[in-house]
Amino acid sequence: MVKPRLRRHGKKQRVTYRIIAIDTQFRREGKAIEEVGFYNPRKEQTQLDLFAIATSLKQGAQSTVTVRDILKRAKVSEQIGINL
Repeated sequence: MVKPRLRRHGKKQRVTYRIIAIDTQFRREGKAIEEVGFYNPRKEQTQLDLFAIATSLKQGAQSTVTVRDILKRAKVSEQIGINL
């Protein structure tokens, strides 16, 4: 099963995350199918590829709780027409 989830980047105390689509059998830092966004919790910046997210969710991907909250804050469900 494919899940959009967070991959950690950055230095200590200066963390940023990449939102990636990855198979659940791979570890967090493993080979991703594709990168679908970016999240910086320090500055509350979010950059999302809506087309890639919509495609993966329509194909049955189940996002993690944290990614789902990020997508809800960005109001992605209203833009692409999918319930999260």
